[in-house]
Amino acid sequence: MGRADGSQRQVSASDVDDSESAILHVDMDAFFASVELLERPDARGKPAIVGHAGGRGVVTSATYEARRYGVRSAMPMSQALRLCPNAIILPPHYERYTEYSAKVMEIFREVTPLVEPLSIDEAFLDVSGARRLLGSPRRIAELIRSRVWEETGLTCSVGVAATKFMAKLASGRAKPDGLLVIPRAETLTFLRPLPVGALWGVGASTQASLERMGLLTVGDLADAPLHVLQKAVGDAGGRKLHDLANGRDARRIVTESREKSIGHENTFGTDVGDLDTLRREFLRLSGRVGERLRTHAMIARTVSIKVRFSDFRTITRSRTLAEPTNVGRRLFEEAWDVFGALNLDVRQTPLRLIGVRAEQLLDAGGDAVALWDPDEEWRETERTLDAVSARFGRGMIGPASLVRRARDADEEERDGRNPRYVSD
Repeated sequence: MGRADGSQRQVSASDVDDSESAILHVDMDAFFASVELLERPDARGKPAIVGHAGGRGVVTSATYEARRYGVRSAMPMSQALRLCPNAIILPPHYERYTEYSAKVMEIFREVTPLVEPLSIDEAFLDVSGARRLLGSPRRIAELIRSRVWEETGLTCSVGVAATKFMAKLASGRAKPDGLLVIPRAETLTFLRPLPVGALWGVGASTQASLERMGLLTVGDLADAPLHVLQKAVGDAGGRKLHDLANGRDARRIVTESREKSIGHENTFGTDVGDLDTLRREFLRLSGRVGERLRTHAMIARTVSIKVRFSDFRTITRSRTLAEPTNVGRRLFEEAWDVFGALNLDVRQTPLRLIGVRAEQLLDAGGDAVALWDPDEEWRETERTLDAVSARFGRGMIGPASLVRRARDADEEERDGRNPRYVSD
């Protein structure tokens, strides 16, 4: 199987025992960058960075060639270019990522209905029921990799194991463009030499705390008394780490998911201290949130805002609405009112970033919808705008203060946990 210390890419031999390993984790390789390279074949094999150059742009994605220089997602573009000055800059095209994600997820669902998307570019699959028609889990993984390549021109890495945690760990070790099977019987052999940071939920601070206790490897955690771990990271955290370190993960594939929130935020190229500019941006962001709520047939009970100053000090505030809504204008009015309640002197302390987020989401048309709709006129107007945008593109029609700058603002926008793609 190869080394289990994470120092090199690992792939499985063809005769590996996969009889008890029916969980797959499929992870697209450098997804955003790979999609961009489909339109830029001249950049293949070269260090390339997806993002906007200049100002306060950040790295959205990077090819593996750029990653060898230390370039990572969410890194300031200025820092990335210092590390890799010869990198090719590729502007992001989020609509393409959505398109290719849908194609990939459809391939997964044609293999098995038990698919749990984790994000736009990765998913868990349970292929227990697909064995009779398609063969062993390894064979199914090979089929998926082949189909993804043939139908999209993209590569993916697949981990095959008996549990979700081990499958995800395996796909990471197989990158890029690899397949790694961890037989159930070899789970502990694979796990024990790994550093404690390899475990799900162990961040830098937790890892430092564990290492101060002399717990350096997963094997150390597995052998430690449960009460010692609970004292270090709490009762629930200690039990979770103890279970994972001993190869225990009882979670099943969850095929239905509800988005917890939908939000948009924007980091300005230069700090903004003008209220009119901020008001227009709150209106634009609220409109985008409302549009996505309607696309997903959802309404929100709560609207929240985020503001960030030049020193990265950040304030968030939220308000529960009298009636849940998916109308951008209503979200804007509430968000702007919440912002006003902060009583900020933005001329003295201009803002680096603002954001609007809809929370406590419900299905639209459910019992939570009021008999009387106070936003009926705005709702019909925005539905008309949705139809126009779908046909002619966003920014062709809308509030007069926004139409001229809509396209430029889209390029500046930065979403919360995953650009434009919901799910916190």
